[in-house]
Amino acid sequence: MEFKSPVYNVIAVPVEKIEPNTYNPNAVAPPEMKLLYDSIKADGYTMPIVCYYVKERDTYIIVDGFHRYRVILEHQDIYEREKGMLPVSVIDKPLDQRMASTIRHNRARGTHDVDLMSNIVKELHELGRSDAWISKHLGMDRDEILRLKQITGLSALFKDIKFGKAWKPVAEEEYISSTAGAGKEVQYSEEIPE
Repeated sequence: MEFKSPVYNVIAVPVEKIEPNTYNPNAVAPPEMKLLYDSIKADGYTMPIVCYYVKERDTYIIVDGFHRYRVILEHQDIYEREKGMLPVSVIDKPLDQRMASTIRHNRARGTHDVDLMSNIVKELHELGRSDAWISKHLGMDRDEILRLKQITGLSALFKDIKFGKAWKPVAEEEYISSTAGAGKEVQYSEEIPE
Protein backbone atom coordinates (compact mmCIF):
# COMPACT_ATOMS: atom_id res chain seq x y z
CA MET A 1 0.00 0.00 0.00
CA GLU A 2 1.28 3.41 -0.94
CA PHE A 3 1.98 5.85 1.91
CA LYS A 4 -0.31 8.88 2.03
CA SER A 5 0.49 11.76 4.39
CA PRO A 6 -2.26 12.44 6.96
CA VAL A 7 -2.56 16.07 5.84
CA TYR A 8 -4.40 14.88 2.71
CA ASN A 9 -7.26 13.68 4.92
CA VAL A 10 -7.97 16.71 7.12
CA ILE A 11 -11.36 16.53 8.83
CA ALA A 12 -13.42 19.12 10.73
CA VAL A 13 -13.85 18.05 14.37
CA PRO A 14 -15.96 19.73 17.07
CA VAL A 15 -13.57 21.25 19.60
CA GLU A 16 -15.49 19.50 22.39
CA LYS A 17 -14.25 16.14 21.06
CA ILE A 18 -10.60 17.22 21.23
CA GLU A 19 -8.43 16.76 24.33
CA PRO A 20 -4.85 17.78 25.08
CA ASN A 21 -2.32 15.04 25.71
CA THR A 22 -0.79 14.71 29.18
CA TYR A 23 2.86 14.95 28.16
CA ASN A 24 3.44 18.01 25.94
CA PRO A 25 6.45 19.95 27.26
CA ASN A 26 6.14 22.83 24.82
CA ALA A 27 5.63 26.24 26.42
CA VAL A 28 4.54 29.39 24.60
CA ALA A 29 5.00 32.78 26.24
CA PRO A 30 2.07 35.26 26.34
CA PRO A 31 3.46 37.50 23.54
CA GLU A 32 3.74 34.49 21.22
CA MET A 33 0.23 33.33 22.19
CA LYS A 34 -1.06 36.80 21.26
CA LEU A 35 0.79 36.57 17.96
CA LEU A 36 -0.74 33.12 17.33
CA TYR A 37 -4.21 34.54 18.04
CA ASP A 38 -3.52 37.48 15.68
CA SER A 39 -2.31 35.07 13.01
CA ILE A 40 -5.40 32.85 13.30
CA LYS A 41 -7.66 35.92 13.37
CA ALA A 42 -6.08 37.31 10.20
CA ASP A 43 -5.37 34.14 8.22
CA GLY A 44 -7.62 31.49 9.75
CA TYR A 45 -6.31 28.04 10.65
CA THR A 46 -3.70 27.29 8.02
CA MET A 47 -2.40 24.12 9.65
CA PRO A 48 -4.48 21.27 11.07
CA ILE A 49 -4.20 20.00 14.63
CA VAL A 50 -2.54 16.58 14.63
CA CYS A 51 -4.51 14.07 16.72
CA TYR A 52 -4.84 10.42 17.61
CA TYR A 53 -8.39 9.09 17.50
CA VAL A 54 -9.66 7.04 20.46
CA LYS A 55 -12.58 5.13 18.95
CA GLU A 56 -13.92 3.78 22.28
CA ARG A 57 -14.46 7.33 23.56
CA ASP A 58 -14.98 9.08 20.22
CA THR A 59 -12.26 11.52 21.27
CA TYR A 60 -9.26 13.06 19.53
CA ILE A 61 -6.07 13.39 21.60
CA ILE A 62 -3.73 16.19 20.48
CA VAL A 63 -0.29 15.16 19.27
CA ASP A 64 0.59 18.57 17.87
CA GLY A 65 -1.32 21.85 17.87
CA PHE A 66 -2.20 22.36 21.52
CA HIS A 67 -1.73 26.15 21.33
CA ARG A 68 -3.88 26.43 18.19
CA TYR A 69 -6.49 24.46 20.15
CA ARG A 70 -6.15 26.90 23.07
CA VAL A 71 -6.86 29.84 20.78
CA ILE A 72 -10.29 28.53 19.81
CA LEU A 73 -11.09 27.75 23.47
CA GLU A 74 -9.96 31.13 24.81
CA HIS A 75 -11.28 33.45 22.09
CA GLN A 76 -15.03 33.51 21.49
CA ASP A 77 -14.61 35.39 18.20
CA ILE A 78 -12.48 32.56 16.79
CA TYR A 79 -14.83 29.89 18.18
CA GLU A 80 -17.82 31.53 16.54
CA ARG A 81 -16.11 32.15 13.23
CA GLU A 82 -14.92 28.53 13.07
CA LYS A 83 -18.36 27.29 14.25
CA GLY A 84 -16.65 25.38 17.06
CA MET A 85 -14.72 23.18 14.62
CA LEU A 86 -11.00 22.57 14.23
CA PRO A 87 -9.19 21.10 11.24
CA VAL A 88 -7.68 17.76 12.35
CA SER A 89 -5.16 15.49 10.73
CA VAL A 90 -5.28 12.00 12.31
CA ILE A 91 -2.29 9.74 12.91
CA ASP A 92 -2.65 6.16 14.13
CA LYS A 93 0.41 5.37 16.23
CA PRO A 94 1.08 3.87 19.68
CA LEU A 95 1.74 6.19 22.63
CA ASP A 96 5.55 6.12 22.44
CA GLN A 97 5.46 7.05 18.75
CA ARG A 98 2.94 9.84 19.44
CA MET A 99 5.17 11.22 22.20
CA ALA A 100 8.13 11.17 19.82
CA SER A 101 6.04 12.88 17.17
CA THR A 102 5.01 15.63 19.61
CA ILE A 103 8.64 16.27 20.52
CA ARG A 104 9.78 16.32 16.88
CA HIS A 105 7.07 18.84 15.99
CA ASN A 106 7.93 21.02 18.97
CA ARG A 107 11.71 20.89 18.65
CA ALA A 108 11.45 21.96 15.04
CA ARG A 109 9.94 25.29 16.09
CA GLY A 110 10.01 26.06 19.79
CA THR A 111 11.29 25.56 23.29
CA HIS A 112 10.48 23.04 25.97
CA ASP A 113 9.77 23.16 29.66
CA VAL A 114 12.69 21.19 31.14
CA ASP A 115 10.65 19.51 33.89
CA LEU A 116 8.00 18.36 31.44
CA MET A 117 10.68 17.20 29.00
CA SER A 118 12.35 15.14 31.75
CA ASN A 119 8.95 13.56 32.46
CA ILE A 120 8.69 12.57 28.79
CA VAL A 121 12.07 10.81 29.04
CA LYS A 122 10.88 9.11 32.23
CA GLU A 123 7.62 7.94 30.63
CA LEU A 124 9.38 6.66 27.52
CA HIS A 125 11.85 4.81 29.73
CA GLU A 126 8.94 3.26 31.65
CA LEU A 127 7.43 2.20 28.31
CA GLY A 128 10.65 0.26 27.71
CA ARG A 129 12.39 2.65 25.34
CA SER A 130 16.19 2.73 25.48
CA ASP A 131 18.38 5.83 25.49
CA ALA A 132 19.34 4.97 21.90
CA TRP A 133 15.64 4.91 20.90
CA ILE A 134 14.98 8.21 22.69
CA SER A 135 18.04 9.77 21.07
CA LYS A 136 17.01 8.64 17.59
CA HIS A 137 13.32 9.52 17.80
CA LEU A 138 13.52 12.74 19.84
CA GLY A 139 16.71 14.14 18.30
CA MET A 140 18.63 14.27 21.58
CA ASP A 141 22.22 13.43 22.33
CA ARG A 142 23.20 11.14 25.22
CA ASP A 143 24.25 14.05 27.46
CA GLU A 144 20.88 15.74 27.09
CA ILE A 145 19.07 12.49 27.94
CA LEU A 146 21.32 12.01 30.99
CA ARG A 147 20.64 15.57 32.22
CA LEU A 148 16.89 15.09 31.82
CA LYS A 149 17.07 11.80 33.71
CA GLN A 150 18.98 13.48 36.51
CA ILE A 151 16.22 16.08 36.89
CA THR A 152 13.64 13.40 37.68
CA GLY A 153 15.93 11.97 40.37
CA LEU A 154 14.63 8.47 39.82
CA SER A 155 17.26 5.78 40.13
CA ALA A 156 15.20 3.43 37.95
CA LEU A 157 16.12 5.58 34.95
CA PHE A 158 19.76 4.66 35.47
CA LYS A 159 19.37 0.90 35.98
CA ASP A 160 20.80 0.05 32.55
CA ILE A 161 23.77 2.41 32.78
CA LYS A 162 27.17 0.99 33.70
CA PHE A 163 29.02 3.29 36.06
CA GLY A 164 32.77 3.20 36.67
CA LYS A 165 34.36 3.91 40.03
CA ALA A 166 35.76 7.40 40.38
CA TRP A 167 37.87 6.31 43.34
CA LYS A 168 38.27 3.44 45.70
CA PRO A 169 39.65 3.48 49.23
CA VAL A 170 43.01 1.91 49.86
CA ALA A 171 42.92 -1.08 52.19
CA GLU A 172 43.66 -0.25 55.83
CA GLU A 173 46.86 -2.29 55.82
CA GLU A 174 48.14 -0.35 52.79
CA TYR A 175 47.23 2.91 54.48
CA ILE A 176 49.12 2.11 57.65
CA SER A 177 52.22 0.94 55.80
CA SER A 178 52.21 3.90 53.38
CA THR A 179 51.71 6.58 56.00
CA ALA A 180 53.44 4.90 58.93
CA GLY A 181 50.70 6.42 61.08
CA ALA A 182 52.21 9.90 60.80
CA GLY A 183 48.84 11.66 60.70
CA LYS A 184 48.78 11.81 56.92
CA GLU A 185 45.47 12.00 55.09
CA VAL A 186 43.81 8.96 53.54
CA GLN A 187 45.25 8.00 50.15
CA TYR A 188 43.00 7.11 47.24
CA SER A 189 43.89 5.36 44.03
CA GLU A 190 42.40 6.97 40.93
CA GLU A 191 40.48 5.06 38.27
CA ILE A 192 39.26 6.48 35.00
CA PRO A 193 35.44 6.56 34.86
CA GLU A 194 33.99 4.45 32.02
